[in-house]
Amino acid sequence: MTRIDDLPIRGELRGKSPYGAPQLDVPVQLNTNENPYALPEPLVARIAERVAEAARGLNRYPDRDAVELREGLAAYLTGTTGYEVTRRQVWAANGSNEVIQQLLQTFGGPGRTAIGFEPSYSMHALISRSTGTDWISGPRNEDFTIDVEAARRAVAELRPDVVFVCSPNNPTGTAVERDTVLALYEAAQEARAATGGALVVVDEAYVEFSHRPSLLPLLEGRPNLVVSRTMSKAFGAAGLRLGYLAADPAVVDAVQLVRLPYHLSAVTQATALAALEHTATLLGYVEQLKAERDKLVAELTAIGCEVTESDANFVQFGLFKDSHAAWQALLDRGVLVRDNGVPGRLRVTAGTPEENRAFLEAVREIIKEHSA
Repeated sequence: MTRIDDLPIRGELRGKSPYGAPQLDVPVQLNTNENPYALPEPLVARIAERVAEAARGLNRYPDRDAVELREGLAAYLTGTTGYEVTRRQVWAANGSNEVIQQLLQTFGGPGRTAIGFEPSYSMHALISRSTGTDWISGPRNEDFTIDVEAARRAVAELRPDVVFVCSPNNPTGTAVERDTVLALYEAAQEARAATGGALVVVDEAYVEFSHRPSLLPLLEGRPNLVVSRTMSKAFGAAGLRLGYLAADPAVVDAVQLVRLPYHLSAVTQATALAALEHTATLLGYVEQLKAERDKLVAELTAIGCEVTESDANFVQFGLFKDSHAAWQALLDRGVLVRDNGVPGRLRVTAGTPEENRAFLEAVREIIKEHSA
């Protein structure tokens, strides 16, 4: 039987595994950071109306520039952060992963490097490699915050073309201080001054769940800074696959050099626009999940777990002598969480109150057997 590595694939892809989390049929699924609440019926009805309207024109290509959608996303960002964003500063694609891919196709590539501070979102490294961009793993502190001085030194010495910062960070849930991003941005621009600076990407996929404000206002006067977002989490639309970025208009123009023609379908655009019409309702669910997340932190701490402070819709917890054995023990009790490979730790997504109770009950049952 032919194996992947028997094929003439690129060298940097050999021995790698595709990204993914196990999708297992168990009663409580808390492993993929999905929003547990189904879309409200009024929104479902509005999606049906907008999609029906779009379907009448499916014989034609969609708006390749997604003008109406970008205007809606700009209005959402302006309304929720207080920082004015225009359509020309926004770009949308099929999930934030395609946004990252387009950025790396434009600003990375063969002979260029990208750095991230791990553990962090593994797709940053995977997409870097898939675009021929060399990946550098930068340092973090033991509490999973970014060691600012060590990170600055790494950027100054290694001179990456692209710098990734996750805030809140996946899988740890930790937010990044404003001053940290500013320090890294300045270091990156200085290190790459001869070539026009370096791109700094702040991945805010989970920012709506944060205790802290968005870093979006940092875009002001920083043409090489990008903030990426998604509708998968706060909007409860993981199945939609809609991600977007905010940046200087020149960055938006640049990524269009690599975008595929008509990359966002008319159905995707229609569905996203319907979701934006129901922002207030969907953000109400976010507030419920933030409260549930905080309860998980408190309960896990009370049980005796070591819990990483979280600004996301998930919580990293431990310590376990064998994290995979603990993961399996939870699964045996009908609860699926994520084993991200962080030594001694697992990650659980905030679910409904009922799901969270089932999870906590399962943890209590195994904590003595598997804790360090």
